[in-house]
Amino acid sequence: MQRLLWLGLLVLTSWGALGWWGQRPLHPPPGVLAGQPPDQVDLEDGALLQRGDTTLRTRAHIALTARVLSREDYRWDPGASLAPTDLALGWGRMSDSAVLAGIRIRQADRFFYWHVRQFPIPRREIETSASNMHLIPADEGVRYAISHVREGELVHIEGFLVDASRPDGWHWHTSLRRDDTGDGACELVYVEELEPVAPRAQMGR
Repeated sequence: MQRLLWLGLLVLTSWGALGWWGQRPLHPPPGVLAGQPPDQVDLEDGALLQRGDTTLRTRAHIALTARVLSREDYRWDPGASLAPTDLALGWGRMSDSAVLAGIRIRQADRFFYWHVRQFPIPRREIETSASNMHLIPADEGVRYAISHVREGELVHIEGFLVDASRPDGWHWHTSLRRDDTGDGACELVYVEELEPVAPRAQMGR
């Protein structure tokens, strides 16, 4: 019995190590990786999409190339079955390793937090050049791509900003702006395409 317990522990440890290795951070050299902010086209009459008991209403089409500042996976909150992963994404100088070296970033409870000892760029530039996005995969291919995204990676995302609701009254609204902060400032994104912009081998280790 003890031998089986040790074997089980070894398997779990190995599995965890493999998971960490597959999602270990990348460390690109200094320089702006994503020069442009997200491109958004608001929709006057959004379409309705159904995901199980959840109804999605498209609010805008969005396309962006951004650096992954952090990622957080969710399994237990009310939105986890719909959007299992959040990515904190940065563009402009918030995609530059030299700037990010002076900013501590983390995610928790569907929020994106940052802290600095001394501002490497103006506060408002940090606030308007980064965002926390809740990702809804459009299909299994996109789900697989999201599961392999790594911190430090440059990714291109296309899809729709959506509002979500369920018959029991639960709802989740997307932000339609990049200059807001605090509660309600995150984007809820129905992702139709997500792919790395550059080969990982060229982005540094």
